[in-house]
Amino acid sequence: MRENLKSARKAAGLTQQQMADKLWITLTYYQKIEAGDRMGDVSLWDALEDITGIHQRKLREILETHHGKVKSQ
Repeated sequence: MRENLKSARKAAGLTQQQMADKLWITLTYYQKIEAGDRMGDVSLWDALEDITGIHQRKLREILETHHGKVKSQ
């Protein structure tokens, strides 16, 4: 899960559908990006950075649990 992306989207006051609309992608594709199942291309991350004001490197971080611990990958 990309918690930073999810938090940034919510801080911007956007639903997943609204974010997908701003990016000109489908809701399903956006949900897969936010879930960490899809990467997306460079232009998409540039747009996400512009929309949220947060560097894309931070937005792309995926949090995983391993033996009950949360780590950044």
